[in-house]
Amino acid sequence: MTDAPVIETNRLGKSYGKIHAVQNLNLTVRPNRITAFLGLNGAGKSTTIRMLLGMVKPTVGSGKVLGRRIDDEAESLACRKKVAYVGEDKRLYTYMTVEQLIRFTSSFYPDWRANVATGLLKQYELPLHRRIKSLSKGMRTKLALLLAFARRPELLILDEPSEGLDPVGVENLLQSLVAQCAEGTAVFFSSHQIAEVERIADQVCILHQGRLALDTSLDDIRGYYRQIDIVFRSLPPDPALRLAGVENIRTSGHQMSVLASWNADEIVERARDLNASSIEVAPVGLREVFLQKVKEG
Repeated sequence: MTDAPVIETNRLGKSYGKIHAVQNLNLTVRPNRITAFLGLNGAGKSTTIRMLLGMVKPTVGSGKVLGRRIDDEAESLACRKKVAYVGEDKRLYTYMTVEQLIRFTSSFYPDWRANVATGLLKQYELPLHRRIKSLSKGMRTKLALLLAFARRPELLILDEPSEGLDPVGVENLLQSLVAQCAEGTAVFFSSHQIAEVERIADQVCILHQGRLALDTSLDDIRGYYRQIDIVFRSLPPDPALRLAGVENIRTSGHQMSVLASWNADEIVERARDLNASSIEVAPVGLREVFLQKVKEG
C-alpha cells in the first residue's frame, strides 16, 4: 500500500482579474485518512476543489491528484475515473427519475456496486419513480451521495456534503464516510460544520483568504494546543511571552490569554518567572483554533 499523496499542490493559485481566489497553495493530502477542508465563505475552498478536478484552470502553480497532473487534460480525465465527486450545488439530470439516473450512472462504471446502491436507496428512503426536479434539497443531496458511494473510488472529494441534510441524514453521512475510509478510500471534504469535522476527520486544513492557514492532525490539536490564561499584578510587555509555539496573545486588564500550538510547559515557566499571580491551562478544541486562524487574516 503506497503512502504517496492523493492530492498534492505546489504554489497553486487562481485569480479572476485583481481578485486572488487562491494563493500560493501547498497542500498535501495523504491516503487512508479523512481530511477536512475548512474555511469561511469565499475562502477559496470550492475554487481549489474545481482546480483539482480540472474544472477550472490554475492561474499559477501546479497540482496532482492520484499522481496525475491537474493541468493536463488527458491525465485529469484519467484521474477522474478514480475520483468520486459531490459538488456543493449537487447538479443532477433533473428530467430523469431516481431509478433512471442510477441506471444511467452505473453504466459508466464496471465496478459499480449494485448492492451498495440498493442498501443506500432503502436507508435514504429515496423514491425510485419520482423525477429529480421534484425532490427536496436533502433528497438530491442523498442521491448525489449514493451515486458516489456506490462506486469504488480511490478518492472521494465532497464539497459541503451535509448541506440540506436533517440530523439523521448527517449521522448516516458521517458513518458512511468513516466506512468508505475503512475500505481504503481517501476522503477530502469541505465543510462549515466544525462539530462534524471533529467527529470523523484525521487531518484538518484551514484555508483563509485563499491561503493555507493551518495543516495539522486533530490528534495534534488535542494533544498539544493549549489555552493559557495568566493573571499578573502588573502586566508584562507583550514580547515577554512570545516564545516558540505561541500562536496568539490577547490582553484584557491584568489578564493575558495565550494560545499555544505546543511548548505549553515552557510558556508556563516563563509566566511564573514574570511573577504571574494565577495561571490556568486548558485544552483547546478545533473551533477555537479555527476562529483564531480566520481572525488572524
